Amino acid sequence: MLGEGGRLARALPGYEHRADQLAMAHAVEQALSRRAYLVAEAGTGTGKTLAYLVPAVLSHRRVIVSTATKTLQEQIWQKDLPLLRDACGLVFRAAYLKGRSNYYCLARAAEFARAPTFAVREEAALWPRIEAWAQETATGDRSELDLPDQLLTWKDLSATSDSCTGRECAFYEECFVTRARAEAAEADVLLVNHHLFFADLAMRSRAGVEILPEHDVVVFDEAHALEEVATEYFGLQVSSYRLEELARDAARGVADRPDLVSFMKSATSELRKAGERFFQGVADGMRAAGRTGERRGGRMSPPRSEARTRALPHDDVRAPLTDEILAPLGLDQDRLDAALHALRDLLSDADAPQLAQLARRAGELRVELAAVTAMKEPSRVYFAETRGRGVFLRAAPIDVAEELQERLYRRTDTVVFTSATLAAQGRFDYFRRTVGLAPEFDVGELRFEGPFDFARQAALVSPEGMPEPNDPSFVERAAVVIRDLTEVTGGRAFVLCTSTRNMNALHRASRDLPYRILLQGERPKGRLLELFRAEPSVLFATASFWEGVDVPGEALSLVVIDRLPFAPPGDPVVAAKLRAVEAQGGDGFSELQVPAAALALRQGFGRLVRTRQDRGLVAVLDRRLVTKGYGRAFLATLPRCPLLRTVADARRWWERDP
Repeated sequence: MLGEGGRLARALPGYEHRADQLAMAHAVEQALSRRAYLVAEAGTGTGKTLAYLVPAVLSHRRVIVSTATKTLQEQIWQKDLPLLRDACGLVFRAAYLKGRSNYYCLARAAEFARAPTFAVREEAALWPRIEAWAQETATGDRSELDLPDQLLTWKDLSATSDSCTGRECAFYEECFVTRARAEAAEADVLLVNHHLFFADLAMRSRAGVEILPEHDVVVFDEAHALEEVATEYFGLQVSSYRLEELARDAARGVADRPDLVSFMKSATSELRKAGERFFQGVADGMRAAGRTGERRGGRMSPPRSEARTRALPHDDVRAPLTDEILAPLGLDQDRLDAALHALRDLLSDADAPQLAQLARRAGELRVELAAVTAMKEPSRVYFAETRGRGVFLRAAPIDVAEELQERLYRRTDTVVFTSATLAAQGRFDYFRRTVGLAPEFDVGELRFEGPFDFARQAALVSPEGMPEPNDPSFVERAAVVIRDLTEVTGGRAFVLCTSTRNMNALHRASRDLPYRILLQGERPKGRLLELFRAEPSVLFATASFWEGVDVPGEALSLVVIDRLPFAPPGDPVVAAKLRAVEAQGGDGFSELQVPAAALALRQGFGRLVRTRQDRGLVAVLDRRLVTKGYGRAFLATLPRCPLLRTVADARRWWERDP
């Protein structure tokens, strides 16, 4: 299949044999036949997707492939699997299963259609197009429609685990989720994402409910993202959004029940008022706690000033959930609990499956709210989070290692972990620790550098004279360096920032660059990339452009990274992990923060070289890369290439004959 003169070579014009790809495929084949675990780092260009898909298909075992990004999922589904089936003649069944929220729910849509109500007036214009599509679609997958990413109305039209009544639903047989799961159950290769995979593990353990079919093998591509996703799904979460959706669904659920309408109106009105008061109190308490922390001189900050830069940013604001926040809200929480209890009682004797489901949801919310606010389990970290209009209370495991061992490894004897960024300083110790692959586990380890000659194709620039990242003059000086470097490459640059604040500041300071200026958030991600490729541009971006973005060729010749991407030690989850390591006598900074940040930096570096013909510069504007001792860990994790200290050196490297 993958060797010189093999089926793939005959099927693809201009095919180039990749020795690392074939070696990785043999290693995966061996893991599948031995029923073993394998950790394989494969640099960009190795062809790792086919390196695991070919042995997976040939193994005749049932394989789940789980990825982190939509970009890779679409590549596998639209390109790699058809290539193996159509061009190479392999016979297998494949399916692509997404989370419920991606599918159009016939029951909820029928309910919505009786009295369409739109949270945003402009969305009403899309309704006729959605209705017409719903009559024609075979999958119900919203990706078939060109809808805005933040379409609020979709929440009223999509399937959710909370609202689904399963076999008791009148639309069960024709349900798009039912059909997708039936196809998944028959597949030899099932493609999912990490979120769906860990939702399945969580539901199996918590409620005995299975989302995914039984399988023999799991392949985690983009495995560097596993710990973060597992942390999210192995905890509890209660949010203002869940409460609002329950109230809205309850009101709609009795629209055709005159005997319940007036009672439900009263119950949901009280639920909304109680929920709004409680969650607003949490948000106010978070702000007050933040101000107190600042007045105390940053007591929650770590002792090492070099650890204070922000991580790859999210739009979330988090704070530890404390008695100081919750104690003043005791009466408000009691009122909310009573409102949930009243709603459950109102519906508990209902004979309709949909109403019984609503009663169950109200009861579960009561139990989970009590569990999160009790804060009794020392193995969990409790925190509050604001995201958009929503307020979330969360209880997350401090360490997912034991959870993964219990929920995944004890029931799956063959697991392959692969990514371009798993090894920090050439070792897998950090990755293995975060995902619970203890030293006593028999795990194969392999690294494949990939086909790129980084010593020739790339250079790392660490400009002399840069101020410390927290210095007030940093943005001004960084903007000058960005101007000088983009002059070298003729624009064609990503400026990747570790915070939205820095992104906006550098964008403002660089508005007069003589190239098209693009800013993340101003347009959809796909449209930004189209514009970037169309003409020499400079794109200012944050988290979602650090990985899963592929711009081969001359369109991207320069990647500028503002700071070393340390996780914020003030984040409740990060702080709890650091305390846990230090309680065992370790050093959280060197054992957790440095390797995590080094791998994140390597993800950003990886945007530059995507083919053997690409060449360009990666500039890291954070002086700590070369002035601090731990900078050596970052340099040892990055691909080996020349280190340049001035823009003049960068220009000479760029203008030399490649």
